[in-house]
Order: sequence, then C-alpha cells, then structure tokens
Amino acid sequence: MAEEKNKKEEINFQQEGENIEELKKELEESQKQKEEYLAGWQRARADFLNYKKEEAGNFSDMLRYSTENFVSGLLPILDSFNMAEKILSAEAKKDNNMQGMLQIKSQFLEFLKKQDVEEIKSLEEKFDPNFHEVVEEVEETDKEPGTVIEELQKGYTLQGRVIRPARVRIAK
Repeated sequence: MAEEKNKKEEINFQQEGENIEELKKELEESQKQKEEYLAGWQRARADFLNYKKEEAGNFSDMLRYSTENFVSGLLPILDSFNMAEKILSAEAKKDNNMQGMLQIKSQFLEFLKKQDVEEIKSLEEKFDPNFHEVVEEVEETDKEPGTVIEELQKGYTLQGRVIRPARVRIAK
C-alpha cells in the first residue's frame, strides 16, 4: 500500500511537472502574443498620428490655396482703383464722390492687410527676379543698372509668398 501510495504521488508529481512545463510554454506564447499586439498597436497609433499631421497640412494648404485664389481675383479691382487714382487731378480728388471712391480703396487695402497681403516695394530697389518681372529695360545714365525706375503693375505677397510679381521697368 505504501508503494502504491508512493507510485501515485510520483505520478502526480510527474503530471504536475508536465503541467508546469505546459503552463510555462503557454506563458511564453502569451508573452510573445502580447508583444506582437503591443508592437502592432504602437505602429497603428504612429500611423494614425502621422495621418492626422498630414491631413492637417493638407487642410492648411487647401486653405492657403483658396485664400490665394480669392486674393488674386481681387487684385485687378485694386489695380483699377490705382489707375483711377493716378489720373485724378488734385482738384478732382477733393470731390466728395472721388473721396468716397478713395475711401473704398482704403478699406479694400485694409481688408487685404488683414489677410496678410503686402505690397512688394519696387521703386528705386535693385531688380530681384523673385519679386519683379521686367517688362522693359531703359537707358538711364543717372541710375545704377538693374535698378527699378518705374512700376507698371504692383506686386503682392500673401503670408510672405509672392502671389503676383511686380511688373517693372529697370535701368540698363
């Protein structure tokens, strides 16, 4: 009986040892699976964050592009105001109607300023192909070659980016 009891205990001990080995294997597999899932989740999270950044950039670009198109469409109106103001005599500028028109131009310029639109300074500046478009070169003895002597059409930047270069005449 004692032998049978010892055999049963020995068998139970072997079974427990086998169970422990199986549990260790299951634990190792679970650890590997956990690491795979964690790594997959981390990759998915990083991909999602990259996607969010990319979409925010795309939205920003789309907004900038639509603003640029809108402002570019308004510039010919501003050109018309500038042309009208150039041909007005000093006496005509005192007329109430003309003062109203010039006030509208001022409001228009203020609106563009709020949109971060700035006029490109050209007169008496050195020609810069990033900001100017040469229409004509004129012989000028009193000006340094490459200096802008006349601005035919104003140029503008939007948030520091040229949306229309200034059309100019430069000294030869």
